[in-house]
Amino acid sequence: MDRIDLSALDHFAAIARHGNFRRAAVERGVSPSTLSQAVRDLEARLGVRLLNRTTRSVALTDAGATLLGSLQPALTQISAAVDEARSAQAAPSGALRINAPEPAVELVLAPLAADFLAAYPAVRLEVIAETSMVDIVAKGFDAGVRWEESLAQDMVAVPLGPPQRFVVVATPAVVARWGAPAHPRDMLDRPCLRIRFPSGAEPPWEFERAGETIRVPVTGPVTANSGSLLLRAALDGVGFLQVFDGTVVGHLASGRLVEVLADWSEPFPGPRLYYPSRRHPPSALRAFVTFVQERRRREGW
Repeated sequence: MDRIDLSALDHFAAIARHGNFRRAAVERGVSPSTLSQAVRDLEARLGVRLLNRTTRSVALTDAGATLLGSLQPALTQISAAVDEARSAQAAPSGALRINAPEPAVELVLAPLAADFLAAYPAVRLEVIAETSMVDIVAKGFDAGVRWEESLAQDMVAVPLGPPQRFVVVATPAVVARWGAPAHPRDMLDRPCLRIRFPSGAEPPWEFERAGETIRVPVTGPVTANSGSLLLRAALDGVGFLQVFDGTVVGHLASGRLVEVLADWSEPFPGPRLYYPSRRHPPSALRAFVTFVQERRRREGW
């Protein structure tokens, strides 16, 4: 088979990852027309169509999906090898792509970002907030962030923050109207604000005390996939909300919200940064892991 330029394969993978020529072009530092021509040339060399293009979207063909599935791990290994060679004599640099759910972005990654970039100014940080589980290698991410129960066994996992709690909160007026619940099952009779995940799942509220776990299928006037909308509804007195304690610490301190069922809200380990257990992670990822570990030692969590 004719030799194919590696950059053309890399361009194709970027387009497939973003599903958009313009966003892929920004990542690759070239023009959209350059990417389009590179993919046309690649399709001509291979003799198959890799992408279906419309004026609004780009989608993989079956042949494109097959190629990407085999290609992405190899490109990741090549990128890591090149980065390792560069890092032998240079400061950490390049892009660091992290996939994380919105609560972890807000509570853990956002507070770290400024200090990390100040320490490693040659690194470009790209964080994609996504609740659903993804294959970080296939999607071109260097690392992901999830809680311990969601981690695969073949991943290296590094704690990103101190223990957390899920707390149930409401405005003082809501608690006065409906009464403070004495037991988690009392929430069945109260208006609750529920999260819906992209998969369509609406998880029950979970409570734990002294080794006992209770899951309550609450109902209520609002269901949404937006944490900020649910928090605003709680602040506006619509109902009770179960949320990470770090999200509402300021509102609890000011008295706008109060906590109920505190004895059923035990702490659990915070989110973890995870990445493939390959031998040579990119220099930007190694720098971030070192930064997090130093922060952990300094703050004692």
